[in-house]
Order: sequence, then C-alpha cells, then structure tokens
Amino acid sequence: AMSQAVASHTAVAHNANAKTSSRHRVASPLAFRSRPSRVRSRPIHRGPGVLIVHAVGGSHQALSRATAVAIGHHPPPKHIFTPTTVIAGVFSAFPLVALFLRRKELLEKRDVRRGAPRDRSRSMTPSTVAPPRGVGSIGSRLPGPTHDTCVYLDYNATTPIFPEVAAAMEPFLWEHFGNPSSGHAFAAPCANAVAKARKQVSDMLGCSADEVVFTSCGSESDNHAVASAVDRFNRDNNQMVDDQNQNQKVENQKQRLIPHVVSTAVEHPAILEYLRAKEAEKVLTYELVPVNDEGLVDPQDVAAAVTERTCLVSVMHANNETGAIQPVAECAQLCKARNPHVLVHTDAAQSCGKIPVKVNELGVDMCTIVGHKIGAPKGVAALYVKKGAPFSKLLHGGGQEGGRRAGTENVLHVVGLGAACELVEAESTVLPRHLAAMRDELARRIEVGLGGIDGAGVRVNGPADDSKRLPNTLSVGVKGVSASQLLDVLKDDVAASAGAACHTGDAAASVSAVLSAMNVPEEYAIGTLRLSVGRHTGPADVERGAACVVNAAIAQRETIAALPEGERPWWCVRKAVGLVD
Repeated sequence: AMSQAVASHTAVAHNANAKTSSRHRVASPLAFRSRPSRVRSRPIHRGPGVLIVHAVGGSHQALSRATAVAIGHHPPPKHIFTPTTVIAGVFSAFPLVALFLRRKELLEKRDVRRGAPRDRSRSMTPSTVAPPRGVGSIGSRLPGPTHDTCVYLDYNATTPIFPEVAAAMEPFLWEHFGNPSSGHAFAAPCANAVAKARKQVSDMLGCSADEVVFTSCGSESDNHAVASAVDRFNRDNNQMVDDQNQNQKVENQKQRLIPHVVSTAVEHPAILEYLRAKEAEKVLTYELVPVNDEGLVDPQDVAAAVTERTCLVSVMHANNETGAIQPVAECAQLCKARNPHVLVHTDAAQSCGKIPVKVNELGVDMCTIVGHKIGAPKGVAALYVKKGAPFSKLLHGGGQEGGRRAGTENVLHVVGLGAACELVEAESTVLPRHLAAMRDELARRIEVGLGGIDGAGVRVNGPADDSKRLPNTLSVGVKGVSASQLLDVLKDDVAASAGAACHTGDAAASVSAVLSAMNVPEEYAIGTLRLSVGRHTGPADVERGAACVVNAAIAQRETIAALPEGERPWWCVRKAVGLVD
C-alpha cells in the first residue's frame, strides 16, 4: 500500500511538472489561451501531512505537504486588496510621481554630466518661482512674525516686495548674474530680462519701450528731469556765436537768460530741494504755486506763472501726505498753450498702482515712477522721457540705457520693477476698489472712536471729492493729540507716519510743509496721522490698527487733560512754529 501511494504521488508530481514545463514553452498568445486550465483552488488541509487539491474538473488528489512543495504549489492569499495593501501601494507610488515631475530637470542634469549639448534657447529664458499658495492674492496676510504683532499702515512710505515680484527676481539672485553688456551665455538672460522689464514699464505707462530710462530712485529721476530742461534752455537760448569783427565769442546780442521753473508748494523734496540748491548756484530761478485748503492747485494759477523763460513745469500727480490728485493734464495743456517750448514733468511715484498713470493722457514730457512704492525693491526707479524731449547725463561712463545713463544695470531690481508694473496693469481695476474699501473702513472707525458727538474731534485732510483723492491714503487730524508722541507709543503695534514731527525735550516741532500750505488748523495739524493701506491690507488689519490708534489717542487725551494748560504739548508746538504769540 505504501509503495502504491508513493507511486501515485510520484505520478501526480511528474504530470504537474510536465504541465508546468509545457506552459513555460508556450510562445504565442494563441497557444497561451489554448493551454490546459491551471490549478487555482486553495488547498484543503486534511491531517498533518496531507493536502487535497481541488483540480479543474472537480477531481481530488491527496498530496503530502512535501509533494505540494515539490511541485511548486503555493496557495494564494485570502484577500489581496486590503486597506493596508492599498495604502502601501499609494505611498509607494509617490517617489515615482516625483521622478516623473522632475524628469526634465533630471534629464538636463544627466546631459550636463555627460557633456551633451543643451538647448541654449531654454537657458536664455529665466524660470520663475511660484509664490506660496494664497500669499499673492489681494488682501492676504504676508508671511513674517512682525506682521503678526504690528499692523502696517504706511504703504505710502514704502511697500513690501510683493510675492509675485520676489518670484520673478529669484532666478537673478543665483543663476542669472551676468553683465548684460557681455556676450556670453551668462549675459544673455540678463540682457533679455532688462529688455522685458523696460517693455513692462512702458506698457503700464502707455509709451514706447525706448522712452523708459531706468534710474536708482525717484530723487534721481526728478533731478534728471529738472537738469535736462535747464540744459536744453541754455543750449537753445544762450548760444555763443563768432563775432566777425572782433573774432571772439560773445553772447548773442543780449544778456544771458536764466532758466525758470514752475512747481507747486506741495512737491516732494526731490524737486523742492533741487530747485533751492540750483537757485543758490544761480543756475535757475523758480516759482511755487500755492494750493487751496484741499491741497489742490488751480491750473490757471500754474499757467499764469509760466513766462518766456520757463523751461519746465513740474506738478506731482498725487501728494504723498494727503493723497490729493493734481490736475496734471489741465496744467500741461494750459502751460503749453502759453509757452509751446515749455516741458512738463510729473512725479507719479505715489499714484502708480493706485490710479491709472498714462503719459499720453496726462500730456507730459517726463514722468517719474518709483519701484518701492508699487511692490518692487528699493533702489530702482524709472523716468519716462518723451521722444524728442531732452535728457542730460548726470552720470558719465559707459553706454548703458542707450547712452543716456552710465552704470551697469541693476538687473535684479530692474526685473522687480518690471514685474511690479505688470502686476499694476493686471490689477488696475480690482486693486483700487480694495484700497478704497480698506481706507474708508479705517476712517469710519477712527471717526466713531475719536470724533465725539459732533464729530469735531477728527478732521480728514485733503479733497472732499473721492475722485480727487488716492483710494489708499487717509490724512486724519486728531484734535488734542500729538501725532508724533502717539506714534511713538504705537511703534510696536501700528506702523504709520505723522503730519507733524515733534521732538520732546526742547519742545520744538515742525508741521509738514504740505499741511501748512493747506492752512490746516494747528490743533488738527499737530495731531495729523498719515495712514496708508495697500495691496496686502486686510479687514483684520484695519480693525486692529484702528483700535490701537483710538485707544492710544484716548489715553493721551486723558493724560494731557490732567496737565495745566501751559504744559500741554501743543502750546509749545504752536509757539515754536509761530502760530501764536
């Protein structure tokens, strides 16, 4: 009996091996489909050493465990797709997905290692890095611990670098560092980037790319504008000719004419200080046109100041303190009608990114824009110079900027300025509405908290017509408060600026020239705050910032009210600036 069982087991094993060998020899799909059916059933244990295999056709054959191992029979698992196996499969696919997404980068690195030629056109195009998700949207909170503790309401002083701008600049921090004037592979991406940025600026201004000159700051652009107008006047009106009788150079039959510049009383110091310095050097004379109580100039008054010696009229587009938007287009039209040779310049540093700035609509010959006012880094600006308008060199050296301004281009910052201008153009309809909503809510909360029953505790400086005021700027005078002392208390909670700078100790003070030109009452001028919202100001910032200002102002009022009248801060201030005897 034992011999028969062994013989039976041996025969079964031999037949199974024969079938397996036969399946391995199948070559064609057709033969594979016509092969005999395989054993698929799981074994049933019968005793310690015997297996019964359910074969196709319903027959049973008893196999010992040793025989089952010998013929290669391994029972399949009960459940293949269990939660554990599914999760393990998903996670095991992550490395493959990552490799697939980085396949181009890895192939390029492989080609570089092997010395294979690369696609040079691809290397000429700088790549960009996407900003963190949700950070780049209007009204979103910027990352950084300071934003968690201090509300930033000083966008007119400077803006943060916007995430989209930083992403555009990032490749030029590491990979693209070449000199744009060079001719090798490292220079080409930088030269292309400068050209692209010039086009982005020109698209925002509505001019040609070759009418844009990159500079280092708004002050340089403003100085360039004045100097260029003065130099052209001197060339055209004070030419030296040969006197044939005396064979020497003399002035052309009349005394030398000194160029004249017209500007306003509320201009940026980049204009006013330059005019003062050049007048002291007897290079020019100038006249400042006053503004009304809302901080606006009358175009008729500006045109009336123009004479035959006037070479330039410079009127800022929007005031940095009050947000008053000047009638630049009307001024340009009237001034050119009075003197066709006069040039018109506007400083649009504050208006860019808040209201449209199109040079053809403004009718100007030169226009200043500044990078750090629109989300680009500090240290870069531009000057629009209309075709045919003069541009005098202040820096001499290389032939950069079409031979108009020497010095190797600041590629990193120029790229940032271009990206910021593109962003301004893309958000030109959405952003101003957001700014106005934030500013109005800020004003409402301060007026409710500090205005009192009759509202006399607070005064908003600037035009009453919203269309004549920047949508982001709030110049608010708080009665009975010293703004500089208030901001000193709030310096860790709220970032803002004051309309009057007071110095404790000697009780000296100075009300800003803008507020003085507007005849703002001293009790409001001393307590004037300039609060300016921006692209990343949100409702939570407005609520927290207004609460801090209101609480600090109430506390200061109570402290001052407890002092004798002669010791109150604004009495000293008023005497210092000559407002009282």
